[in-house]
Amino acid sequence: MVVSVPKRKSRTSKKTEDPSIFFCICSIFFRSILYTLLTILFFVILYLWLCFTNIISDNIFHVCIFSRKFNDPYCLQAGSKPGFQIGSKDQKNKADLNSLIELKAEEEYNKYIKPKSKEDEYPLKAATKYIYRQRSWLSPANNNFNESRSCEGKGVYVYDLPSKFNKDLLIACNDILPGVNLCSYFKNEGFGEAIENLGQGWFGTHMYSLEPILHSRVLKHPCRVYNEIQAKLFYVPYYGGYDVLRWHQRNVSGDVKDRLGIEVLKWLESKESWRRNVGKDHVFVLGKITWDFRRDKTPWGSRFLELQEMQNPTKLLIERQPCELNDIAIPHPTYFHPKTDNDITSWQIKIASKPRRNLVSFAGAARPGNPNNIRSILIEQCISSSSDQCRFLDCANESCKNPKNVLDLFQDSEFCMQPPGDSATRRSVFDSLIAGCIPVIFNPYTAYYQYAWHLPEDHQRYSVYISEEDLKEKRVNVVEILKAKTLKEKEDMRRYIVHQLMPGLVYGDSNAKFKKFRDAFDITFDSLLQKINDSE
Repeated sequence: MVVSVPKRKSRTSKKTEDPSIFFCICSIFFRSILYTLLTILFFVILYLWLCFTNIISDNIFHVCIFSRKFNDPYCLQAGSKPGFQIGSKDQKNKADLNSLIELKAEEEYNKYIKPKSKEDEYPLKAATKYIYRQRSWLSPANNNFNESRSCEGKGVYVYDLPSKFNKDLLIACNDILPGVNLCSYFKNEGFGEAIENLGQGWFGTHMYSLEPILHSRVLKHPCRVYNEIQAKLFYVPYYGGYDVLRWHQRNVSGDVKDRLGIEVLKWLESKESWRRNVGKDHVFVLGKITWDFRRDKTPWGSRFLELQEMQNPTKLLIERQPCELNDIAIPHPTYFHPKTDNDITSWQIKIASKPRRNLVSFAGAARPGNPNNIRSILIEQCISSSSDQCRFLDCANESCKNPKNVLDLFQDSEFCMQPPGDSATRRSVFDSLIAGCIPVIFNPYTAYYQYAWHLPEDHQRYSVYISEEDLKEKRVNVVEILKAKTLKEKEDMRRYIVHQLMPGLVYGDSNAKFKKFRDAFDITFDSLLQKINDSE
């Protein structure tokens, strides 16, 4: 007889079936899910809090990320490219913004120049205040491609001016300057003739070609409208730079120099679009320095910018009057005009890895007729140093007219000296930045009080500042100062110049379709629209 004996349950299976153990496992499982959900909820709340809370430091808020690889935190600025301080219309009301600008102007106005008298204080404070105000108009769209592509409320209207105000001035290209033929510079929509040995996107661009270059770009602006009612911004394609240039070396009266500028204003005064806002939403591009249009203050040029009708419009120039809020400086045209993102990237790779055989260089000529100019001092310091420390390219013998000579020098140099010439600013500053050469600035009006939309407030990120007064008093030697810069300092500045600044300093081809980068034109017109919006 077979007796069936029930199998004995193991201790293990007994534990598994224990209700208390089962409850404990379920509890742990549900707690883990709950903690996960709470963590997700925390980050959602944190994200919303960061988006809508006014935690502001110097008009922007910072998210700081620490890494073992770096001793210092890297701070990302919301709504801004690193190094740029932008306006915060949504973060602070206008009264708060005005107070902040006044405070910063008071703190910074004598940072570079110590006023010698009470009379010197006002223009210096005004220059500082206005550069901060202009930075408040820097458009967040410069860093948000989806936002920048939207044309809602951003209509740009281009006036169809009679040709005597623009194209006819270029037709006389061989007679603008006596004995100088400028016709080759007006080819390719103002870029000049292509320079084949420099590669794709390189042209022999004249220093005063800003007007036709920007005109061709505005005509193809994605937000261009043909109905004035739809326009937010009105562009006036008057080539005032070429108008005034043709009289520089001719003995003509002031009335002759002023005639065409007065005529264009009379033409505009017949338009309802001008009268509606008294020109406040209009922009002029003038491809020369501001002083060429302010004859009331100098015996040179026209008085176009001193006319009462020109006080409200925005004026884009290669050099601004620092005490004029509506004078806005934008980069000098360089030789590089990329058409694609790849053109920019290829150039970045090349200059980032380029060996720098010279510590510092200077491309220019002395100004023997101007005893206050520091160029002779710099040339003396340069040629007295060893050949690998400083190289001097003498532009007096016209060697600088060949773009390749200048670009080769700048690509071979770690630093490029940029003293003032006939005026405070220099095209060479931008040529050096495009070549990855760190500019050495001697006058704050050369860059720091000029290009609010294209150069960052923190000038130490991309330049070295040495006071003109220290040079004149023979208290410093530029070469010795630059020799003391560490390898890390130089690499950090060059990396910032090449990867952050350079794309925004070049004027791309009129048919350019950038997807990754914003060029100087994009930054300028997005910020112009921001200025108009903030002024309403």
